[in-house]
Amino acid sequence: MTDKVFIQSLGCPKNLVDSEVMSGCLREAGYQFVEAPEDADILLVNTCGFIQPAVEEGIDVILDLAKVKLEKPSAKLVVTGCMVQRYRDKLQKELPEVDLFLGVDDAENIASALLTVTSTVSINLKPDPPHYLMSCETPRVISTPPFRAYLKVTEGCSNRCSFCLIPSLRGPLRSRPLDDLIAEARLLEESGVKELTLIAQDLTAYGLDFGTGRERLPDLLTGLLENTEIPWLRMLYLYPMRLKQAIIELVGANERLLPYFDIPLQHISDRVLKAMNRPYGRNSVEKLLDSIKEQLPEAAIRTTFMVGFPGESQSDVEELAKFMSVRKLNHVGIFTYSNEEGCEAAKLAGHCQEEVKEDRKERLMALQTGISLELNRLLLDTIQPVLVEGVSRESDLLLEGRTRFQAPEIDGCVFISSGTCSPGDLVNVKITDAHPYDLVGEIVKQK
Repeated sequence: MTDKVFIQSLGCPKNLVDSEVMSGCLREAGYQFVEAPEDADILLVNTCGFIQPAVEEGIDVILDLAKVKLEKPSAKLVVTGCMVQRYRDKLQKELPEVDLFLGVDDAENIASALLTVTSTVSINLKPDPPHYLMSCETPRVISTPPFRAYLKVTEGCSNRCSFCLIPSLRGPLRSRPLDDLIAEARLLEESGVKELTLIAQDLTAYGLDFGTGRERLPDLLTGLLENTEIPWLRMLYLYPMRLKQAIIELVGANERLLPYFDIPLQHISDRVLKAMNRPYGRNSVEKLLDSIKEQLPEAAIRTTFMVGFPGESQSDVEELAKFMSVRKLNHVGIFTYSNEEGCEAAKLAGHCQEEVKEDRKERLMALQTGISLELNRLLLDTIQPVLVEGVSRESDLLLEGRTRFQAPEIDGCVFISSGTCSPGDLVNVKITDAHPYDLVGEIVKQK
């Protein structure tokens, strides 16, 4: 009898691609998939281990599935991903309910690893550092709607931000060959993908490990434009110091490259940025934003800021608030600093109390809410191309989609109040109402 698998993927889109690879490999091995854990013989969780809240979420999910396993003792509970990579020495003791632990290098080996599961808890980790890199031939089951998908451009990261564990969890930067990425993009296009989102821990570092001494992201973008006809190409995680003029110019010259810049700035205070080991300062950030807006006035800019970093003062927060008020960025995520063992920042002096961090976060998020509403109101009565997602999660009386300025699963959406369309359609929508994060509109006929 064929074993049935339930997979739950936690964390970022990069982790989601790993889960899709595991699904593809298991499907090739003859496994079937179920949507309810109660129906599964294999309960699989792909975890995130980046910060403590993500670890806590992973533990909660594992314990929930362990309760399912109690009702079905023959089921096997398997935990994979970054949390395993991070806590390899503690997991067997802390989570005896788990039958098998797999690290970040085992996505493609999931089927053979399951054959090793016995009554004895085991942990399977490749030698450090991780070295896995998928290819266009890697089996993969797309879990997003069929009209959009992620293209994982690199693995790992060679930046050394003082607050980040990614290099230790995922290893150094490893870029996929350009031809391989284009081949996968063409396969995704053939499957019906209309929006392809390029993802990496640092997308702008693509190709630095090829030995040429230069970033190759412009070459990749050009290759995708020349070898596919995918209507929307979106980029996520553009490192500020490497977002060069060539990329901005490419976006300006090609409508298929969406004018959406996801640039994780983390802070704006020179003093805090230096402590974070971010190799840029406020002046270079201002010049970069000026360059984008001068060439692409309509471009949407998304960023994340971290508050409560060790040594952050009230004046640093005031500087950040003023910057946000003046710059009026379209999408801003505010996160509190999480003190993670193994990060250089953990050794710094001046750690903030949790209440202080939360107060700073709430204040800046309230500020951004007003900014986002102001910017969304500027879109009233304009006609925007929208990629239709389907029936709204808010009401089955509405359809839901996204403009070029809204990334899937991250930003807001457009509620479509009238008109006829199907999921995956690209339609023109007249914006009739605006909220801080969402828009409302009506489909208008193409002229």
